[in-house]
Order: sequence, then structure tokens, then C-alpha cells
Amino acid sequence: MSKLNIDQKTIKDLFEDKKADFLIPDYQRPYAWEETECQTLWDDLKMFAFPDDDCDKFNSNDEYFLGPIVTFKNDQEKKEIIDGQQRLTTLMLLLRAFYSNLGQMQSDKAKKTRTFIERCIWKTDEFGDPIKDALKIDSEVASDNDKEEFLNILRTGKASDNKNRYALNYLFFQNLIAEFQKNFPDYFSLFPLRILNNCILLPIEAESQDTALRIFSTLNDRGKPLSDADIFKAQLYKYYAKKGEKDSFIQQWKNLEELCEKMFHPISGTPMDELFTRYMYYERAKSGIKTSTTEALRKFYEKENYKILKNESTFNNLQILASFWKEILTQNDEMFSSDVLRQLFVLNHAPNGMWCYFLSVYYMHNKDVTNKLDNDKLLCFLKKITGFIWAYAFTNPGLNSLRTPVFTEMINIVENRDVTFEGFKFEKESLKTTLNNYKFTNARQTTKSMLAWWAFENENQELLSIDTTFEIEHIFAKNRQDHEKSLKNNSNIDSIGNKSLLEKTINIRASDYKFSDKVKYYEGFITSKNKQKDGTKIKDLLDIAKIKNDFVEIDIENRKKLILDSFVSYLEKEKLISTP
Repeated sequence: MSKLNIDQKTIKDLFEDKKADFLIPDYQRPYAWEETECQTLWDDLKMFAFPDDDCDKFNSNDEYFLGPIVTFKNDQEKKEIIDGQQRLTTLMLLLRAFYSNLGQMQSDKAKKTRTFIERCIWKTDEFGDPIKDALKIDSEVASDNDKEEFLNILRTGKASDNKNRYALNYLFFQNLIAEFQKNFPDYFSLFPLRILNNCILLPIEAESQDTALRIFSTLNDRGKPLSDADIFKAQLYKYYAKKGEKDSFIQQWKNLEELCEKMFHPISGTPMDELFTRYMYYERAKSGIKTSTTEALRKFYEKENYKILKNESTFNNLQILASFWKEILTQNDEMFSSDVLRQLFVLNHAPNGMWCYFLSVYYMHNKDVTNKLDNDKLLCFLKKITGFIWAYAFTNPGLNSLRTPVFTEMINIVENRDVTFEGFKFEKESLKTTLNNYKFTNARQTTKSMLAWWAFENENQELLSIDTTFEIEHIFAKNRQDHEKSLKNNSNIDSIGNKSLLEKTINIRASDYKFSDKVKYYEGFITSKNKQKDGTKIKDLLDIAKIKNDFVEIDIENRKKLILDSFVSYLEKEKLISTP
């Protein structure tokens, strides 16, 4: 069990401590507090220190809690700040503003308060005098170009003309302090003293970075927790800074981050985490790792002191991989053939996300010098994995079970062997029984997956936009059955033979109509106000609308048989059915 050191402290006790040596690490985000947050802090502190603007109403036993500070001691014995960066930075700017103003005052109280602040901002020698070039806080934030401004303000008390957050907030506090001193000159020096002595922080010192990050995620419901990608960014930053390519890296990282935010929307983690995850599977495959248990993302990359991240090719590969997924999501017909784009559309409706990792490994290993793939070979690969992932979702539901066969094939890819799924092929009759008994409810992703696959089995189906939202249409409407009771087998309502993909807007309009009424919505029509209402682009549904006057139980049963038999034939063609 991890040990924690927790002991609430006043600001003065926390910073005066000779062991106080705080570091805002390189993986932290830039300082972000603006005037609004600074004004709120000032108002709260002023109300606490001088209730009703009355110096005498203050109770010296009262305390004002400013929140937790989560740190861990790194290899250089510095306390890396995981949570509390914004508060500590702002408090330091505020104390430095008070210190500059107190220097103009000659009273004993002002001098004593100034001495207290000195010991909070600077390290001291053995006589207790401040060492003005040794601050008690440092910043290495990789993506913060203004961090030197912060440190310079603390050292000199002077802000540059640059309109960065540090300078603006420091000048903002100076103006507030000057106004306060003008209005309350007699007890001005008591304000910073009461902040130092009666404002409380809760420093939580963890044993390790992992523990500190875990605590932060648990405690903080407002701030944005550090992601794995933030940690990786810091390691890459150090690597490129040593090469003299710091500025170039920062700009490339920013561009990559913006691209990933547009493309990836993971359930957990950040878009950049998702990119690192997709690349991780390629590195796993190259290392011959086929175990179905996958390590946490950070655990994988931190091996051997982040060896993978320090490889010259890694960051470039991440950018190449991100660009590849951009071409997929924008359906670039200059990079992919129409058949490949059609197959990629189907995969975007897969029953799980494993195909993304699978395809990432295939791409990284097989791309040519121009970062492109052979479209014919790619199409064969996509058809094979589509069939396998779909069928496996019926016979072995759950992403965990899929890892074993897929991880094996990832290694085959990087070792230049064909993807065959040998040892995991499907027994034909058993699979047919499973499919015939499967309940294709709308809540199951496999239902939409199967309908997407079936839509594109029609050779005349045009490519559809990935951005289009599709829902599941009951061709024979549920409400119709409720009123007519014309289906003898009520389960046929949810049969795969009674379902199709349909654009959401059309599905909303057509959901409750009889088949003869639905046809006009499927095909599109002109409204009474002479406005065009577009029909569906699902060719199979249009074909049904064109040749059928009604869609009844026998049609549902025949279509179910056609879809499922066609799927088994598809698997046979892709050599995914085991031979006796």
C-alpha cells in the first residue's frame, strides 16, 4: 500500500520550510488563470482577512482553506506538483506583489512581514537571509513559452510588456494592492500577514508519480487531470530539447494534438492517448507480444526509461499514423480506391474498436516510402478482418476474447506472414445455428454492424459519408404490429430480415407508417410547399421499395435467410470457415 504524507499547513509553514523546493514539471499544462480567477481569490482573501472591511473583526484562530496540493518527490529531491499548480503559481505572484509594495514602507511591521515573504519565495542561507537567485519554485512546463516570465517576476519583481498570463496577473495584483493600501493604510501590512498565517493548504506528498496522479484524479472534479499523453510529451520534449529542436517539437506536438482532437473521441482518456494506444499495438507486435493481457498505456511506454519515446522514429511515426487516420475519416479517394473506402465505411460500424488497432499495425508495417498502401492488398486484408471480427462477435462476444486471435495475427503482419486466423476459424453448421438463434436487438452493436455489412454487399451501393448518423429501421413497423397483429411470429419484428440502416432524419419521419406510406419517405418526395425531402441512400432499402407493394412476414423470413446465408458464404470466400 502506498504511503502518503498529509499534514495541513499555513502558506507560511509550507513555503518557509527549508526543504521546500517545488517544481512545476514539464508535462504540466501552461498557467491558465485569468483576471476572473485572480479577482475571486483576492475578494475571498480580503473578506476573510478583513470581515466587513473591519480590521478588528478578524479572529486570529480562524482559518481559510485554499485546497489540496498533491506532489511527489522526484529523483532530484524536488517536489513535483501534480495538483495545485494554478493556485501555487498565483499565490507566489500575489506574495511577490505584496513584497514589492512593502519595500516602500519603513515600519517595523512592514519589514517583518517582508522578511516572512522573503523566506517563502527564496531559499535562505544559514543566517536566514534570502538567496535571491534561488527560488523555492521552478517551472519546466514544456508547452509554456512564458515560464521564464514567471521566474523573472519572482526574482526581480518586474513584469515585461508581454501580455502573458503571468505578467497580466502580477500587474493586476499590484493594482489591487495599491488601491487597498490607499484605502486602508493603517493596517495594510496585516493583509499579507494574515494570508501567510491563517490561509491553509493541504499538502499531500505521494511516494510516486503514479500515486500522485491517481490521488489527483480522485480529488479533483473541476480541473483537467493529466493524461498519459502529457507524460509522454514531457519525455519527447526533453529528447528534442537536447537535440536543439525544442521549438519545432512544440509546434509539431500542437498540430498533432489539434488533429487528434478532431478525429478521435475515446470513451476514456484523451484523443492523444488514443493515438499512442493505436501505435502501441504496432510496437507490441514488433516485440512479439501476443499475450491477451494488455498493459496500461503509461506502463508500456515507460519501460527502460521511456526507450520507445526516445527512438528517433517514434514521434515521426505517430504523426504519420495520425495522418493515415485523417485520410480514412475524410474518405480521401486519392489515397484509397472506391472499394477500400466502401470497406472502411463498413468497418466504422464494427461491433468493437479492435479493427482500429489491427489496421494501424497493418499500415505501419506495410506503408511504402510515400506512406501509402497497395489498395488491392489492403482490400483483401480489410475484407478478411471484417468477416472474422463480425463472426467472432457472434461466437465469442466481448473484446477480451478477440485479443487472442488478433494479437497473433498482428505478429504475423510484422513478420511478413499472411493473415489467416489459422486455429480460430469457424465451424460452418455451428455458426449457422448461432446466427439463426441470435437476437438482433437494436441495443446490440452487432445488429448495426451486420446491417452495414449487408448494405455494401449490394454492388450498386454508393459510398456513404462516415459523418452521417444512421439508425436502425424496422421495415415492418413495430406500431403496425401493435395495431394489426399480422405477424404470426412476433419475434420477426426484431429479425435481421426486418431491419435496415436508415439515415436518422428519414427514420424519424417514417418510423410509424405502413409500408406503402414509408416508400415515399425512402424514395424522397416534394412537399406541398415545393421543398425536396431527400430519400435514403441505402440501395437495398430502395430496391425493396421499388419492387414491393407490401413487406410482410414471408419477406422478413426470406430476407433473414438471404442475409445470414450470404454472410456464411462471405466467410467461406475469405477462407474463414474450417474444413473437415
